[in-house]
Amino acid sequence: MKVSPAIYDAFQTVMRTGTMSGAAAILGRSQPAVSRMIDKLEDSQGVKLFERRKGKVVPTHAAHLLLDEVERLFVSLGSLEDFGRRMQLGQDSGVGVAALPALGLDFMPRAIARFRRNRPHARVLLNVRMSVSVEKWVATQQVDFGLAETPFRLTGFETKIFADADYVVAIPDDHRLSDVSEVHPTHLVGEEFIGWTHFVSARPIFDDIMQGAGIVPQQLVESTMSASICSLVREHQGLAVVDPFTAWAQRGSGLTFRPFRPRIPCRFALLQPEMRALSALAQELIGEIETLRDEALGDLFR
Repeated sequence: MKVSPAIYDAFQTVMRTGTMSGAAAILGRSQPAVSRMIDKLEDSQGVKLFERRKGKVVPTHAAHLLLDEVERLFVSLGSLEDFGRRMQLGQDSGVGVAALPALGLDFMPRAIARFRRNRPHARVLLNVRMSVSVEKWVATQQVDFGLAETPFRLTGFETKIFADADYVVAIPDDHRLSDVSEVHPTHLVGEEFIGWTHFVSARPIFDDIMQGAGIVPQQLVESTMSASICSLVREHQGLAVVDPFTAWAQRGSGLTFRPFRPRIPCRFALLQPEMRALSALAQELIGEIETLRDEALGDLFR
């Protein structure tokens, strides 16, 4: 026999009040109606739940055991009733993002801060990984979307270009090249240079450009991330080529940034799992990211 939640609610109320009449008053039902509900519950369970004594009801041992189960039931029902409201507020939903360091260290935290002004209860999980790891996280659907540098080695995700910009040169504010409008290979003759490690895509392009100009740069220090390279430039360890988003975040910190010519392309893409649709929250966060991207690239050389 199926028992409705209303009958369990009546049982719970009788247990609290100790009388059928008291439960009826709380539930807005007649006393006979509440009695019939309890009778139906006893029939369905096959046990006696109450002893009737002079207008009062005395719970049996079975009633106390059933009460524990009913209370757990109503906790679960309450959670289900609140689920829609929590989803609307973004409390039980979130966004998982994987981003390469060029975007994950400074740019993404600023975009997330903007996003959470409108969604203060939304959860955001930011995973900062090298581009090849971002590909893996997206391909295996561990995140809602990712941001990585092209070209890609894996499949299992859809891509669209997020930014097609240029690498720029980081220069200490007091350096002689801080006043030039753009930096060419000939400007780097005799200059110490902080290089990328060889598995970073910008490194072979830079090496080819310098070799074509007949210049061998003095690259005594190398790194894998623009943020650490900028810190080294600030310490006067040399000049460097860095991505434009890190340059934007580092403005006003003792560094000047200038275009490098010929250009070294900096192409970042947004990756989305093929078999996983973007949630509304993920789409909102992407909107904030795209807005901040336009601001960053427009403000870099102002």
